[in-house]
Amino acid sequence: MGAPMARNIRAAGHEVRAWNRAREKAEPLGADGIAVADTPAESARGADVVVTMLADAAAVHAVLVDGGALDAMAGGDGVLCQMSTIGIAGIEDVAHECATRGVPLVDAPVLGTKQPAEQGQLTVLASGPDDALERCAPIFDAVGSKTLRLGEAGAGTRLKLVVNHWLLALVDALAETIDLAEAIDVDPSRFLEAISGGPLGPAYADVKGRPMIERRFTPASFPLALAAKDADLVLEAAERHDHALPLLSLVRERLSRAVERGHANEDLAALFCG
Repeated sequence: MGAPMARNIRAAGHEVRAWNRAREKAEPLGADGIAVADTPAESARGADVVVTMLADAAAVHAVLVDGGALDAMAGGDGVLCQMSTIGIAGIEDVAHECATRGVPLVDAPVLGTKQPAEQGQLTVLASGPDDALERCAPIFDAVGSKTLRLGEAGAGTRLKLVVNHWLLALVDALAETIDLAEAIDVDPSRFLEAISGGPLGPAYADVKGRPMIERRFTPASFPLALAAKDADLVLEAAERHDHALPLLSLVRERLSRAVERGHANEDLAALFCG
């Protein structure tokens, strides 16, 4: 996600520096006019906007705090635009670290996977102070086709959790339905055809349903292991609000089984194997 986003920001005319924990993954960005930094602090120092797009809350904390990115921003005019999916506890940790250094925070996770990121078609769930959001607006325009402004920092993360709950439940129901069709001698392609184009048929059913039918789970547009992480973030949010999610608890079990069967790095469609 981070590499195509960086390319789109550069293509929009902005000067971009990039850093990745595995430098060899960042090196190809040099061909697009993007400077590759040696450390998080080097990438962040003097930047107008610092964007984080990482796998989880631990990685974000490691880059911002242990890697010195926030310390490099302290005392400057830069805004931190945190765009990873890290859950409520994760964004609270980032907000605390930003506050201790006087760094404005924009919480702006995105909807979409690798292909929409490459096409600049992500949906940005932006939250934070109005002036900081304005400063990040050119970034949002470069990486996305739609931006929702949602209020105080943290609102973007909460909406992302709600969307992810719906998405995981949808994919689980899709997997179970295709499994049922095969069990009772119905061509599952006919199921997809029956719902396609009408109110019963979200486009995502075709996107994930075809790979399930064909047992084709690579390459991964959204790895199963990250889906399991996202399920845990939703369950964590529900627990802190004393809210039960019995369906998602079952989906999480299915994700765990699929991961245990060797599908962790395959696409979310491999939930079918759980």
